[in-house]
Amino acid sequence: MRSRLTQISAIALAIMALGACENAPANPPDAIFHNATIYTGVDGQLPATAVSVKDGRIVQVGSAEELLKSAGEGTEKIDLAGAFLYPGFTDAHAHLYGIGEREQTLNLDKTTSLAELVSVVAEAAKALPAGQPLIGRGWIETHWPEKRTPTRQDLDAVTGDRPTVLERADGHALIANTAALKAAGLDGKPATQPSGGRIEVDAQGLPTGYLIDNAMGPMAALATAPTDAQVRATYAKAMQRETGLGWTGLHNMSAPGPHMATLNAMSAAGEVSMRIYNAVDGAAFDMMTEGGLWGVSKDGLVTTKAIKLYMDGALGSRGALLSAPYSDRADITGLQIAQEAATLALMRKASDANIQVAFHAIGDEGNKLVLDWMGKTFADAGVSGADKRWRIEHSQILHVEDIPRFKALGVIPSMQPSHAIGDLYFAPARLGPDRLAGAYAWRALIDAGSIIAGGSDAPVEQGDPRIEFYAAVARKDLKGNSGEGWHPEQAVTREEALKMFTLWPAFASFQEKDLGTIEPGKLADFTGFSGDIMKIPEAEILTVEPAITVVSGKVVYRRAS
Repeated sequence: MRSRLTQISAIALAIMALGACENAPANPPDAIFHNATIYTGVDGQLPATAVSVKDGRIVQVGSAEELLKSAGEGTEKIDLAGAFLYPGFTDAHAHLYGIGEREQTLNLDKTTSLAELVSVVAEAAKALPAGQPLIGRGWIETHWPEKRTPTRQDLDAVTGDRPTVLERADGHALIANTAALKAAGLDGKPATQPSGGRIEVDAQGLPTGYLIDNAMGPMAALATAPTDAQVRATYAKAMQRETGLGWTGLHNMSAPGPHMATLNAMSAAGEVSMRIYNAVDGAAFDMMTEGGLWGVSKDGLVTTKAIKLYMDGALGSRGALLSAPYSDRADITGLQIAQEAATLALMRKASDANIQVAFHAIGDEGNKLVLDWMGKTFADAGVSGADKRWRIEHSQILHVEDIPRFKALGVIPSMQPSHAIGDLYFAPARLGPDRLAGAYAWRALIDAGSIIAGGSDAPVEQGDPRIEFYAAVARKDLKGNSGEGWHPEQAVTREEALKMFTLWPAFASFQEKDLGTIEPGKLADFTGFSGDIMKIPEAEILTVEPAITVVSGKVVYRRAS
């Protein structure tokens, strides 16, 4: 009798086990992100509440009730505690190494006056060993009460014979003390001004210490070249900051050619935590080709297939190339850095090698010239500009008649909304009211058929996705103010702003089939915030917290409870 009962029990258990196997998901996901409002970025699609992921890609998007049924024994269920999830935010224009440097060197971006700058530099100089150069960056004088640029004499008073070099926030100018000028051989009256740069001089014809664009070159010799370990540490620090803010990807502009092998090695070692799309300094083109450094890393996180060129400087330091003189300085029109013949030859070489060109242009004349040169290159090579997806980085001040040329030529404007809310304090003085009609013209470019790859230009700006999104939709400074004649009609909708930092950067880097929306089959890159940036009042966008950052299905940042 006992034997008979044992047999029956075994059969029952087998039937139950078989039933369980039949009900178990055949190919369960690795993870399910749920308990969230998920904006997919797909036009017309309502928010979902869950998304499942396997092997770094999205499997399903839908309701948590349904998707949780697909979980297997090994599926990780990630409760987002009511957060709001978006396609991975990508900064379409930033300088990754510079971001890391800012985290480790004297950061002057919060100085509110010349007096404060001098005080901060004095304290920093005391802390350094004797003779060691003092290097810093981030100052900008346009909002200081003194209303002037620092001079070498300002620094000499607190630095003595210690070489000191402080880069302006825009990266297109610096102030150096007398010791630094002497070390670089720039302490006497300049015989000539450098091509594409300017050495500002005083009434006696001597350098003030203020060097703009190509005049900055000699100061590079004062900095000690970092070791490979230091370079890796700097990139690691930058990525930690970026993912902590919610960025899943970054278009790395003016990337030093020698760093590409380092980034690839970091990728192979599993040390890259975000998606990096490199636009290498144009001077490194041949080195990149000869070294076989173009392409995509094995893990897919590092892509290198663009070069960065410079047409002009920045508006704040009056290096942006304008068609007519500056309204607040009638003797200059800015600086032209690129030389036509050599640059056209390099652009043709890039076109033939299918390498993207990202061309810095800020002034109206600078942008006009870049559009002219790109159009000439496409015509001479017999190619479609739309296929090449070349970009103008900043596209900041445009002749109104040049706005439709972007779409006509297939050129992508790559723009940083925070520039508009920072520049409103000085751009009207630099440009006058008439030229503001084509300044930071997001709405006009979109209405003309262009997409805009949205970025931050960090470390020039803070590099915070909340600030960039807010600036795009509000077109006001961080206190809610806007200048007279600042064209509020150029603001964008929240749906367009979301695309500026998700789908449109994906398109601008040839990755729209894998990135930019939350859809089955695409890579699982997500950005989560504590608030609904698609609906909350404009000012509250600045107050939401980064909740989670996910790259290829892997959580690379999670806010502590």
